[in-house]
Amino acid sequence: MARAQSNKSTLVIMVRHGRTPTTGKVLPGRAPGLHLADSGRLEAETVAKRLSEIKGISAVYASPLERARETAAPIGKILGKKVQIHKGLLECDFGKWTGAQLSALMKKPEWTTVQKAPSTFRFPDGESFIEMQTRMVSALDDIRSQHPGGIVVCVSHADPIKAAVAHAMGTHIDLFQRIVISTCSVSAVSYSAFGPVVLTVNSTGGSLGDLRPS
Repeated sequence: MARAQSNKSTLVIMVRHGRTPTTGKVLPGRAPGLHLADSGRLEAETVAKRLSEIKGISAVYASPLERARETAAPIGKILGKKVQIHKGLLECDFGKWTGAQLSALMKKPEWTTVQKAPSTFRFPDGESFIEMQTRMVSALDDIRSQHPGGIVVCVSHADPIKAAVAHAMGTHIDLFQRIVISTCSVSAVSYSAFGPVVLTVNSTGGSLGDLRPS
């Protein structure tokens, strides 16, 4: 009986938060007070409807940041689930780079390292990419351990989701920047005792009804 339980697959569905007024312009990081734009709220309603096609979702989790919680709210409402906050789903800690304009950051010599060798980089007074990946993967491990054989939705941020997808694919963190995670996109990984299976990445349209633990 115990062995059969351990072999159950758990489907983790990762959703990036919706668009904010600064998406693509600023590195907001963990700074409080950033809310969804009107377009982001519409994205959140749309992804909630897509997720409602999936039968058997047992829980909805979200990063503590406002933009993630506001994205998770319509998902929880349409599924009839209370949104649970998990700190492990937080955005990367960008340290002194928090709030900086992306156009200015791209001019820094360190930007090439961020893009091409992120495993060697730590944000000033913040996290390293490896620490972020370890935190995110550990958070997903914790969440799925509470829902063996179930389906859970986790609303997080672009870089943590990219890092989790890279880990599930066995891709080195130095290549994770090649993964695109759009606002309110869906990425899904089925976890079992035999390892993770990536079912979809950066899905922004179409039916999700066929997603299920394999």
